[in-house]
Amino acid sequence: SLLVNAAGQPRKEKVDLPSCLQGRKTSSIPNKKIEDPVAGKVNTSSLATTRQQLRDFHLIPSRVTFGVLKEGCTYTTTVILKNVGVNFLRFRVKQPPPHTGLRVMYSPGPVAAGLQVELEIQIFAIVIGGENTDGLEDISHDIEILTETATLLLPVRANILC
Repeated sequence: SLLVNAAGQPRKEKVDLPSCLQGRKTSSIPNKKIEDPVAGKVNTSSLATTRQQLRDFHLIPSRVTFGVLKEGCTYTTTVILKNVGVNFLRFRVKQPPPHTGLRVMYSPGPVAAGLQVELEIQIFAIVIGGENTDGLEDISHDIEILTETATLLLPVRANILC
């Protein structure tokens, strides 16, 4: 139940469900070119009117928060990119600039309908510049994942302990 915590006591704060369970879509920028003449297609009459909604990827989770990190250490987390369409889709990741300390490792190639790919988000906690506020420096960057239909934005946030 969402009304009690793991110890069986009433919760003091509201539980936020992940955006994938709430039906919200990841922040994205649609591409102008939608149909690829070479891409594999499913040509059935039941899918003829809803073609646009059936070509998409979902990110699970839709954002990454590393929390407070120790300077000079490397941290890693995994994000799942799931093909929720009826055709195979392709994607590529635009690597973040080196000064962010972020790197995305993945296996390129097409993703079949219903399958998923793991994206490994790695951050090397470095402090750029001499300014620091209360011993913490905020890192914030949106990783761009370019797909056939849209550019998905994966927000990554972290605080580095100086």
